Amino acid sequence: MRENISIPERLKIISAYLFNGTTFADIGSDHALLPAYVCLNDPKAKAIAGEVNKGPYRSATQTVERYNLSDVIDVRLGDGLDILREGEIQELVIAGMGGTLLTSILEKGKGKIDSVDRIIVQPNVNEKIVRQWLNLNGFKITDETIIKEHGHIYEIIVGNRVHNRTEIDKLSKDEQERQFMFGPLLLKNKSTIFYEKWMEEKRKLTKVIRQMNQAKVKDESKLKQFEKEFKWIEEVLE
Repeated sequence: MRENISIPERLKIISAYLFNGTTFADIGSDHALLPAYVCLNDPKAKAIAGEVNKGPYRSATQTVERYNLSDVIDVRLGDGLDILREGEIQELVIAGMGGTLLTSILEKGKGKIDSVDRIIVQPNVNEKIVRQWLNLNGFKITDETIIKEHGHIYEIIVGNRVHNRTEIDKLSKDEQERQFMFGPLLLKNKSTIFYEKWMEEKRKLTKVIRQMNQAKVKDESKLKQFEKEFKWIEEVLE
């Protein structure tokens, strides 16, 4: 009998969004904890754990060997989605990095994921541009979760591939941007953690706007954007 594994709550939530019997890739796999957890609990699942640096690659390999999962988890060393062959996965997970890096990985490797039906992402910051990328590339946001773990707030975003225009495409540009900023589903069900996050974001933005107004040379375009976002935050918090 294979030994069980303990993983962070945010990874457990991600695992719950994966299909039963899935074949998925976890890019930036952090000791291959998620692939190991999924494959220990789903005997039909298979995973690819991708790492760009040799140290994390060795750590991921050690995890796979420790739990006797070498038959179902393939640890690969390489940059982003370069490690994948076309058509070999159903689902893709990228968690625990900034939104800018995350979207650059998706954009650079999007030719490798034509077979992917679901993308599950957990950006540490800048969730807005990740939602924008998913929408622009034919993925509808079907689930979102916001949690607080060890003092940090995380958003988990699930995008399913669609082949027709989604509801968000029919909104005005400002309405789309607002939904990408807050999360279309998180907006509908504003949790205590959602309010906590955006109260803190309002505090930070207040400081930024004040500093920009005091600057000798103002970036009027950026200031206008921040003021618009500040107004949205106020509306959402009411």
